[in-house]
Amino acid sequence: MLRRQFIINTSGLAGALLIAGPSALAHPVNKQLDLTPLGKSEDEWEKIVSKQEFHILFEEGTERPNSSPLNNVKTDGTFICAACYLPLFEYETKYDSGTGWPSFYQPIEGRVDTKLDLKLVWPRTEYHCIRCEGHQGHIFEDGPDPTGLRYCNNGLALKFIPANKMLPNLRG
Repeated sequence: MLRRQFIINTSGLAGALLIAGPSALAHPVNKQLDLTPLGKSEDEWEKIVSKQEFHILFEEGTERPNSSPLNNVKTDGTFICAACYLPLFEYETKYDSGTGWPSFYQPIEGRVDTKLDLKLVWPRTEYHCIRCEGHQGHIFEDGPDPTGLRYCNNGLALKFIPANKMLPNLRG
């Protein structure tokens, strides 16, 4: 009897995974991840990421508008931090803001932190990856429902992983 119940239970799970497709296994973005700040030095990150990524992520640079291929992503998947590979945004939260930068109305819960940015004189809210503290962009209050927020992201600060691909292991 136990063997029959095991076969019935595992058959149901296998069937559910087949129906859900490969993305059911490929994108464990909601699993528990270690979100402890890494504390790497800028010198260490400079050896890991490209020169352009380093400028955006760790010198708080901004790329030119309409320069990111991520503006054209129109398929299911996950946007991860280009430095530490932490999943930051789901495709479902992406939208075309008309600003020239990839925009999202909401990050994955607990994956970004904020700070006040006064570089352009008027106050803005900067946000960064919770693990590597890499600069992602700024938050504005002109986004769509349900949040009314626009997370205006530098494309070089992200990598896109399609839903049918496995997410890479986090960089530490």
